[in-house]
Amino acid sequence: MKYDTVIGLEVHCELKTQTKCFCGCKNNFGDQPNSNCCPVCLGFPGALPVLNQKAVEYAIMAGLAFNCSINNNTVFERKNYFYPDLSKAYQISQLEKPLCVNGYVEINVNGKTKKIRLNRIHLEEDAGKLIHDGIGGTVVDYNRGGVPLIEIVTEPDITSAEEAVAFLETLKNTIAYTGISDVKMEEGSLRCDVNLSVKPAGSEVLGTRTEMKNLNSFKAVYRAINYEQKRQIEEIEDGHKIIQETLRWDDSIGETKSMRSKEDSQDYRYFPDPDLLPVYISDEEINKIKSKLPKLPTELKAEYVGYGLSDYDASLLTESKEISDYFNEVLEKVNQPKLVANFIINETLRKLKEEENKIEANRMAELLILINNNEISTTAGKQVFEEMWKTGKDAKTLVEELGLKQLNNDDEIKKLVLDAISNFPQSVADYKSGKTSAIGFLVGQVMKNSKGKANPQKVNEMLKAELEK
Repeated sequence: MKYDTVIGLEVHCELKTQTKCFCGCKNNFGDQPNSNCCPVCLGFPGALPVLNQKAVEYAIMAGLAFNCSINNNTVFERKNYFYPDLSKAYQISQLEKPLCVNGYVEINVNGKTKKIRLNRIHLEEDAGKLIHDGIGGTVVDYNRGGVPLIEIVTEPDITSAEEAVAFLETLKNTIAYTGISDVKMEEGSLRCDVNLSVKPAGSEVLGTRTEMKNLNSFKAVYRAINYEQKRQIEEIEDGHKIIQETLRWDDSIGETKSMRSKEDSQDYRYFPDPDLLPVYISDEEINKIKSKLPKLPTELKAEYVGYGLSDYDASLLTESKEISDYFNEVLEKVNQPKLVANFIINETLRKLKEEENKIEANRMAELLILINNNEISTTAGKQVFEEMWKTGKDAKTLVEELGLKQLNNDDEIKKLVLDAISNFPQSVADYKSGKTSAIGFLVGQVMKNSKGKANPQKVNEMLKAELEK
């Protein structure tokens, strides 16, 4: 029997505010454990929360970036449950009236575009962090407790591991452009829960779902989905029922492990937080936040294509905010989009696979200006780029040191052209008999004799002029 896989994601993204969501404690990753805590974020009796306005603004910004409607009226509820990393035994979250509803994220998989609908984006506080210290016990760092995060909940529109990863990559990239989060999965500021079920192909009835918690890499998401869909199909075909449960993904062995039975919303006994008033957000305030949104990847990609770049090149340049910012900064100084794009894509991105960028935008611009002004050839430019990366020297210094300045003197080039014509009469005869490709050989000889320094454009022009005589 064939099966369809049905996947919904719950993505948790910590917001890059200076302080926590409901108190004045610092929101700073990597500080001494339990150093950024207070009676409010620890939930001491009588401590009163105060809502962080910037966190609300950032959550709305995320909603606008993902095409959501923004609720003018929103409330905060207490989600009651006991975990060792939740000192209050409840979490301030949103259920009935979330900030953002009904958005979508557009993904591209295997050349096909698909919209993944969003059910909601709501604002809540994070829990603490359990640390399994390897000495026979577990400790808790409450610094993360109370950090503002948004939960982005999709509809069950995803059908494969490939689509899930494409969604997460698009989501992460777009959030990075907004500047509301650093989206560092390795630091836990972007985490993902995967809800997955399988059903007979074409059936309208959904199967029983499981939830895999806190996946913190694209690779883990991909592997976990493929494993869990295979596991569920095998269980069904062996005559067993799928149990609705929460699972933990063990990346070291590539398997899911049961944690507990899956809760539903009624199990959390939500009720309005008695210490937080309902929040009203005017249309004027929403429009003000919207005006602060920077250009997002989709808009920038269309802009780059308008510069004459290919769709593929524009996609590469908008895969990360750092690269598009770098491209824009270089382009301000060298108004040659194709030249700038080619060098960044073919040279810089190749290097960035191994290490951080070592050539600042203004120094890259200096190199490309030399190429654009025909002071060095493109080939020489690539050589200079390599040396800039290795040594940290500027382009002009390296051009002089390496003797790469392009030969543009007409008299010198003409002498080289005439020598090539004199030394290779057969190629001249071939050209005159209609074999126009023979000029390529002659160009090669001129470039060889000039040690690659002759201006190729001038060489071509002079050779044609002399051969046509």
